[in-house]
Amino acid sequence: MRHLLDTKTLARDDALRILDVAEDMAGTQQREVKKLPTLRGKTVVNLFFEDSTRTRISFEAAAKRLSADVINFSAKGSSVSKGESLQDTAQTLQAMAADAVVIRHGASGASRTLATSGWISAGVVNAGDGTHEHPTQALLDAFTIRKRRYGLDSRGRDLTGLRVTIVGDILHSRVARSNVWLLHTLGADVTLVAPPTLVPQDVSAWPVQVGYDLDAAIAAGPDALMMLRIQLERMNASYFPTEREYTRCWGLDPERFRALPESTMIMHPGPMNRGLEICAEAADSPRATVLDQVANGVAVRMAVLYLLLAGERPDAPGPLVQPTQPTQKEDA
Repeated sequence: MRHLLDTKTLARDDALRILDVAEDMAGTQQREVKKLPTLRGKTVVNLFFEDSTRTRISFEAAAKRLSADVINFSAKGSSVSKGESLQDTAQTLQAMAADAVVIRHGASGASRTLATSGWISAGVVNAGDGTHEHPTQALLDAFTIRKRRYGLDSRGRDLTGLRVTIVGDILHSRVARSNVWLLHTLGADVTLVAPPTLVPQDVSAWPVQVGYDLDAAIAAGPDALMMLRIQLERMNASYFPTEREYTRCWGLDPERFRALPESTMIMHPGPMNRGLEICAEAADSPRATVLDQVANGVAVRMAVLYLLLAGERPDAPGPLVQPTQPTQKEDA
């Protein structure tokens, strides 16, 4: 794997490979010593032009647990605030011999520009670009759904037949876009529910069903219900009358939460606006996967960095997890 820029072009076998390697990575995080020597001597740069807590910390933890050196770059307080371009920043990282760059940027397509411009030879991971995509978030969401559904028998499985409903600000959500393409690739049936003003104009080209009634979607009994945050910082107009009106029509309030089937998992990419798109009762219930998503995000990002920097090398390390039982040949 040279870069990870989106899920729309990610092949099914490649997606399953990432998820299966993440299974190995998650296994190593149950040990007393969680650190692996896999990427010793490699340098990973977290290049964040937007504010982030979960994603940046998750990538930093993933890189450090693989023994890579990590450089955190924040646009605030850097030369970017003085007018430095993405090209100049990239060439500075090239001069510092960065092996991988994890980039979050407010402009859609920034990660692809960085990967294809020739400014830098490092592998590029898209950590969110504008309203385009956020591939590692979709991968960790798929990993979480698969793990909750199949448990120890999840390795190698796709999500065929599972029904996932994504609710909220689809228009501004890169998480929704990445999830739509990845979940479809893995065989899931995806339904979008949102106010008409928060549904993208090109949604007819997406492999999804679109609805506007959250109660009807809940009555259909989805396997997973993913609530999205209202991204007020990206809105330059009024897309619904009031926050109270939004909660009344499209929020997962206590009444809707109690109407959900017991088997439905409740997901949220974070950060959550409690009382707006999700109630505290739902967010704190055993059916909520919010904290699982955070923990699984480290394992998935470890897998991505491993495949980006070590997986294709002829001198790549051997098995990530050594077998605990002797093989039949050894018994013989």
